[in-house]
Amino acid sequence: MRYHPLTSDDRRDMLAAIGVTAIDDLFVDVPEDKRLTGLLDLPRGKSEIEVERLMGRLAGRNVAAGSVPFFIGAGAYRHHVPATVDHLIQRSEFLTSYTPYQPEIAQGTLQVLFEFQTQVARLTGMEVANASMYDGSTGTAEAVLMAHRITRRRKAVLSGGLHPHYREVVETLSRIAGDVTHALPADPTATEDILAAIDGETSCVVVQSPSFYGHLIDLKPIAEKAHAVGALLIAVFTEVVALGAIEPPGAQGADIVVGEGQSIGNPLNFGGPYVGLFATREKFVRQMPGRLCGETVDAEGTRGFVLTLSTREQHIRREKATSNICTNSGLCALAFSIHMTLLGERGLTRLAALNHAAASDLADRLAAVQGVAVLNETFFNEFTIRVPGDAATVVERLADKGVLGGVPVSRLEPSRADLSDLIVVAATEVATEDDRAAFADALAAVVAEVL
Repeated sequence: MRYHPLTSDDRRDMLAAIGVTAIDDLFVDVPEDKRLTGLLDLPRGKSEIEVERLMGRLAGRNVAAGSVPFFIGAGAYRHHVPATVDHLIQRSEFLTSYTPYQPEIAQGTLQVLFEFQTQVARLTGMEVANASMYDGSTGTAEAVLMAHRITRRRKAVLSGGLHPHYREVVETLSRIAGDVTHALPADPTATEDILAAIDGETSCVVVQSPSFYGHLIDLKPIAEKAHAVGALLIAVFTEVVALGAIEPPGAQGADIVVGEGQSIGNPLNFGGPYVGLFATREKFVRQMPGRLCGETVDAEGTRGFVLTLSTREQHIRREKATSNICTNSGLCALAFSIHMTLLGERGLTRLAALNHAAASDLADRLAAVQGVAVLNETFFNEFTIRVPGDAATVVERLADKGVLGGVPVSRLEPSRADLSDLIVVAATEVATEDDRAAFADALAAVVAEVL
């Protein structure tokens, strides 16, 4: 027997109080074709052992990232995560720590977040970083909202090299907030003139480097043009390991730096949980979303940590909240911080060099395949190739041959028929020479079938 704590009258009274006539009215912002209209196609009931067997068979259909040559990236990257990371984050003092609602008695949690913030600030070349966001995409949208608060303008210019998912999240939040977004067309060849799109109404310019297509972007001229008209530059990244090899965005003039930290400490996990990194200039700190942990001394002069800023909707002055982010990705941030500590500055630089070397070797191998072209002149560990025929079909045939050979651009840009022959390919330190050779051989065989 199901327990229903609310009566029909209770529901009707609540709906009336918030000004709607039916529960469905609460979901008007969800497209109709995305709403579930009936029950899921699942058995109504099975025994525990039957469920275990069924789920085991379903899981067996997955191809684990480590079981075949793996070259998928596009915002989620396979890296080696030391076993030490998983061991330490499962210690009870970390695993059970959720969030510092009573910060004065959560010194361990606050210290970890303080160290995390320090690492992110140094990586990005910025003056201050927060205690993490949910992921890179929502962090980017929050950065745009922050820029609007600072500049008192409502227009964001989005580079065509911004990850399509990040662009869509920004556009969704902007639409709800009544803000304006000007998204430049997809830019697989890095030839867009983003400077021409910046005008006196621009609040911020959002540029990803390395871009979704793998290109390294010189942020300095973009920052100069943005600052000349009173706008801010938001620098975005999806592959944090790249910051071990390229000039930090802060040194290139970025005002806000935001991105995905999954590559450090957090393995692939069917889409999450991830950890968003967010850093900015100190003068903008009071407009920064999320939490900020600080260092202090107590009455006896002993070093301690405090929750310095936490302007969010659960606290006092909630109408002044900079974000409705209720928490931070604490456990993922901890994993990030532990892995980064194990690497150190030299380790991160070495890891970045290994990634670039693997990608450079793979690019040379794939470019030698008849009918295949590499579109990038610059890249870190990810680049874009053009293949004969439909890229999605090529990727499927590569999978049939035991190689996960990248992400077809059409999967993320389905409305752009002119991009249907492009594949975004990533090679990290775990892609061995044998893996890279297998990819090139498999691609040559698939292309020969197409030609």
